[in-house]
Amino acid sequence: MLQKFKKVQQVLIYVLFLNLAVAFAKIIYGTLTSTLSMTADGYHSLFDGVSNIIGLAGSFIGARPPDTEHPYGHRKYETVAAIFIALLLVFVGIEICLNALNRFFTPNVPEVTAISFLIILGTMCINYLVTRYEYKQGELLRSQVLIADSMHTKSDIYVSLSVIVSLAAVKIGFSLMDPLIAVVIAFIIFRAGYRIIKEGSRALLDMSRIEEKEICDLVMGVEGVKGCHKIRTRGSMGDIKVDMHILVQSDMPLEDAHLVAHKVSKKLKGEYKDVSEVVVHLEPSLQRPQGSNSKKTS
Repeated sequence: MLQKFKKVQQVLIYVLFLNLAVAFAKIIYGTLTSTLSMTADGYHSLFDGVSNIIGLAGSFIGARPPDTEHPYGHRKYETVAAIFIALLLVFVGIEICLNALNRFFTPNVPEVTAISFLIILGTMCINYLVTRYEYKQGELLRSQVLIADSMHTKSDIYVSLSVIVSLAAVKIGFSLMDPLIAVVIAFIIFRAGYRIIKEGSRALLDMSRIEEKEICDLVMGVEGVKGCHKIRTRGSMGDIKVDMHILVQSDMPLEDAHLVAHKVSKKLKGEYKDVSEVVVHLEPSLQRPQGSNSKKTS
C-alpha cells in the first residue's frame, strides 16, 4: 500500500510541473492581450496545479497505516482531498462567471494574434498527454485522487477548444463572444466539480459499492456455502470493504467452516480488484423442507 501511494505522489509531481507551465503561459499572454477566455482558461489550469498539491497532501496522509484512532486506515483522506479539488473548481467557475458579467458592462476588445492560437494549441496537446497518462495511472493504481485530477485536466481540453472558438470570433469582429465563451467554460468546470463530488460522496457516506445479489450469486458458487445474507459494501475506489453472513452445514467442523470463509474472501478479492477486505460471519444452516430455496439474502 505504501509503495502504491509513493507511485501516486510521483505521478502528481510530474503533472504538477506540466500544469504550472501551461497555466502561466495562458495567464501571462491572456492578461497582456486582454483575452478574458484565455485568462480564464489559464486560471483553470493553475487550479489544476493547486489540485495536484491537494492530491499530494491527501495521498501522503492516506498512505499512513491503520492505528488505534483510525483502525480502518486513512484512505478517506484521499477522498476528502478529491472533494476539496472539486470545491476549488466550483470557486473558479464562479470567478469566471463574475468576470464575464463585468465584461458585458465594460466592453473591451481583446488583442488576438497568431501567438494566441499557438499557445492554446500547444497547451491542448500537453493537456491531452497529461490526461491520458494520469487517468491510466489512476486506473492502474486504483487512486481516486488521480482519476479526479485527470477529470479536472480533461476539462482543460474542452475549455481550450472553447477558447479557440472565442479567439476566432473576436478576430472576425464578434468581441462579445469572448465573455460568452468564458461562461461556457465556467459550466464545463461546474460539471467536472459535480462529477468529482458525486463519486467522493459515495465513499464518505458509506454508500453501497457492489450489488448485493451479484455478490451472493458469486459466493453461492463456493463449495460448502449453503446460503448468504446481510451483505454490505462500502469504501472507495481501490479500498472496498465487504461484510456478510454465510450459512454452512451445522455439523461442519470449525476448522473446515473457517476454510470456507477464507475461500469466500479469496473469491471476492479475485473477482473484484477494488475489494481490500472481506469479513465473513459464519452461521449454521438449518434443515429446510425439500424444494425450498437455500439462498438467503437480506
